[in-house]
Order: sequence, then C-alpha cells, then structure tokens
Amino acid sequence: MRILIAVDSFKGSLGSAEAGAAIAAGLRAGLAEIGIQADIEIVPTADGGEGTLEAFAAACGGERISLAAPGPLGDPILSAFHLLPGRTTAIIESAQTCGLTLVAGREDILHSTTAGLGLQVRKAMDLRPERIFIGLGGSATNDWGAGMADELGVRFLDGGGRRLHPHPQALAGIRKADIGGLDSRVRSVRFTALADVDNPLLGPRGAATVFAPQKGADPETVKRLEESGRRFADAVESAVGLSLRDRPGAGAAGGLGFAAMAFLGADLRPGIEALIETAGLSAKARGVDLIVTGEGRLDVQSRSGKTVMGISRLARESGVPCVAFCGSITGPSSDYVPALFAAAYVIRPEAASLEEAMARAGAFLETIARRAARDFPLLASRP
Repeated sequence: MRILIAVDSFKGSLGSAEAGAAIAAGLRAGLAEIGIQADIEIVPTADGGEGTLEAFAAACGGERISLAAPGPLGDPILSAFHLLPGRTTAIIESAQTCGLTLVAGREDILHSTTAGLGLQVRKAMDLRPERIFIGLGGSATNDWGAGMADELGVRFLDGGGRRLHPHPQALAGIRKADIGGLDSRVRSVRFTALADVDNPLLGPRGAATVFAPQKGADPETVKRLEESGRRFADAVESAVGLSLRDRPGAGAAGGLGFAAMAFLGADLRPGIEALIETAGLSAKARGVDLIVTGEGRLDVQSRSGKTVMGISRLARESGVPCVAFCGSITGPSSDYVPALFAAAYVIRPEAASLEEAMARAGAFLETIARRAARDFPLLASRP
C-alpha cells in the first residue's frame, strides 16, 4: 500500500517531521500485522507559521542562512531564512523573529514590533533572489507591520512631522507614512505572503479583535489597538494610493498581511498551497492509495487555509482518499467526515488529560496509527 503522509506540526508537542514519522511507524507496524507491506513517503508541511522553513527545506532542499536579528521586544536572537536550490527563491518565516514563543511569559503587545522581519527581508534581498515567500503565522505582534516597514526605510510621522517608533504604543499618534525611503530593491522582487487566515485588518474579524487576546491583550488594549490601527491604515493607504484594509488576509499576523501588500506589493495566498506547488506535492499524490494529513487541533479555523484543508483538497483533486490524525476535534466529527476526510483519528480520547496528550503525542500517534491501519484497506478502496 502506497501512502503519502503530509501532516502539520502538533504545536507544543511535535514538529511536522516528527509527527509524520510517528504516524508512519504505527502504520507500517499495523499494516504488517495484516500482511500488507507499506510504501510510505513523508513530506513535512506547514501553512506559514512555525515550521515553515523546515517544511520547505525538507521538501525542496536548499541552504539555511543564519543571522542575528532583534526579537519582538528588541532583544537579540538568532534567526534564519532559507534559500531554495538555485538561490532564486528565499523563504522567510516571521515566527523566527516575531514569534509568540520568543516572548513567552513576558508578552507586551503594545511594545512589540516586526523590525526583525524587516531585517530578514533586507538580508535576503542582499542575495538577489527573484522571489521571497514570507510566512505570517505565529506572531506575537500587532504593529500592522510597521516595524518591518521601518527597517526597510518607511517612516511613520506624527502631526508635527516627528518620526515615531514603530510599535503600537507610539503609533497611536500617527498622521503620515513617508514611503520615499523605502528600499528600492523591493520593486525587483516578487513577494508572496503565506497566511492561514483571511481576516481583514480591522473590525470584528480584524487583527486586534480576533488575535490580540491570544497575544496577551486585555479588552482595553484591544480597543486601543483597533483605534490606532484605523489611523495607521488611513496614513498608509493615503501614502500608497490603495485601499487594502478590507482585503482577505490583511489582518494576518497582527496586520503583517496589510503591510506586506502595502509596502512589498505582496500577493497573499495560503501557505499550504505554496508548499504544494513548490514541493511538487500534486505529482507525489498521483498513484498513492491513501493520503494522511493532520494537526494538533481540528476546528473551524482548519477550514480557512490550514494545512489539513489544503491536503484534503489536494487528495480530492487527485482522486485519493484522505485520512486525518489530530490531537483533538472541536465539534462533531460529522463536520469533517466524510465531507473532508474518509476517517479522522484523535489522540485526546486515549489521554487522561490535555497535558498528557501533548507530552506523549508521538507515542499516542504511533499507537493510534497502528490501530487505524486495520481500516486502511477498506478506506483505500473507496472512490
């Protein structure tokens, strides 16, 4: 039986490659028990958040470039970006410099910036790629991409023409965005921002309202961010001559989607779609009997651009049944099976608690995959 495994990371527990390896081990053992030999290929995947560099590197090869950069609160960190073979395409993961894990226990959204991401972009452009992918997931910031833009030469000014520091606390006084100093090399690179959400910049589905509470913001802070965000959007849209705040994905990563479109001319697309295309996953999917995907939690957000949705769509287009393994499912399983998956297998019922499920995710995945293997001959025979 030929099986393609393309699972996302189980955040807080396992990376994509580790989760794939655990599932593969269980499937090989379980299929062997019923006399079936397994030919399994594992392709690590990601949707633009943590693990994006590793997923592209594992799927495509290339070269990792390390550099020192400021983290969300300005403290120096070691980050990296990736060059694909041929060095014409660079992959940047914003979580490397703006990630929530970098400020765990000391979150301060009003003083966090994306300046480190701007430095990554500058250093990548030094190598003259034709294209740069920027993964937007997992950020600790809600500065609307101001830190990134400032690092690339954009200046944000108050009513008196004074330059503002590019973090939300200072940007409450913004009245103008001066794009005259924007790094001219931006125009010679094709930028694509990889997002797993389609939220606009502002409003009830905007960056501050939906995502800032996950980054430590209380209701008063969310209100301040929303008000400042409107002034920021007014200034930026006036400078670039485009209306961008309501475009799908503008609110991704605390407004980084908005900044990527405004200052980099980026197009936004789901990260998993870019990986499927770049890694040639469509070709790998042809001729297999089953495709396996998964993530830590299957919920309503999974439908808005996450890895599992992209792989499910790929399987459907390839005429191959798709099976999901996940840590937990929010809502009834009938929301996902059979509409999206031929079957879905869950860690949580096997574990005594969420903490145990996360701590022993690899062992649980292998055990559940071994049991699930008994179902695979029947699942593979379905049209």
